[in-house]
Amino acid sequence: MPQKVANPAATDGAPAESSGVKSARRAVDLIETFAANDVWLSLSDLHARTGFPRSSLHGLLRTLLEAGWLEADANTARYRLGVRALICGTAYLDRDAVVPFATEALERIREKTGFTAHFARRNATEVVYLETRESQRSTHLVSRVGRTLPTHATALGKALLAELTHEEIEALLPSTLIPLTPNTITSLEALHAECAATRERGYAAEIEEGTLGVRCVAAVIPYRIPGTDAISCSMPISQVTDADAQRVGELLAETTTELGQQLRRAGIR
Repeated sequence: MPQKVANPAATDGAPAESSGVKSARRAVDLIETFAANDVWLSLSDLHARTGFPRSSLHGLLRTLLEAGWLEADANTARYRLGVRALICGTAYLDRDAVVPFATEALERIREKTGFTAHFARRNATEVVYLETRESQRSTHLVSRVGRTLPTHATALGKALLAELTHEEIEALLPSTLIPLTPNTITSLEALHAECAATRERGYAAEIEEGTLGVRCVAAVIPYRIPGTDAISCSMPISQVTDADAQRVGELLAETTTELGQQLRRAGIR
């Protein structure tokens, strides 16, 4: 009697595993596509942005919708991120031991300066805003929690890039940098000069490079090497002089130094 031949898929987990990994990767890419766009997206929009086959997109959208990661507009057959994304994002902040300490520092900075203060972390070539204390007199929406901006166009990013070596910066960023405003630096040579000035001053600075009408100063929180987190202060250019900005920058350098010591004493790395 002939032996029954086993199903290759049952004995060799590689094909199924590869397919599963591919689907998981696509699901993550799809979520990040929604996060990068602030409009409702149709299946055609997603196909154009991701290049995924429409058949795969149908299944991924249905799965993410059922899991609460997406919301759908039945009238237009378009999608956007769902509440599950907010719940998981909030969980990241809730579990980060640095955030409560940084929040207290932000409140002190806002009280002393009257300006908006931000706490952010570098993620590759971007800074991610993790906490903000908005000034009551603020007229510019500079950031919100979860927003990302390129490191080269922000004081926060420059402060964190200054923690890296010349070679590390060269490996991290392209030779031509995309501007956010007409004032954004667009060359690595200019960025290296900014990082050198930041190291010498003890804080980073920019004027209308990230947002028109706003200048910022920022300093790294020195509890990791190289530093991953920084605090900044955003100021309307019409309300501050160069001397004012310098005083705020020096205040940030002093505050972040104290915060770094506090975090190390608490055993936070």
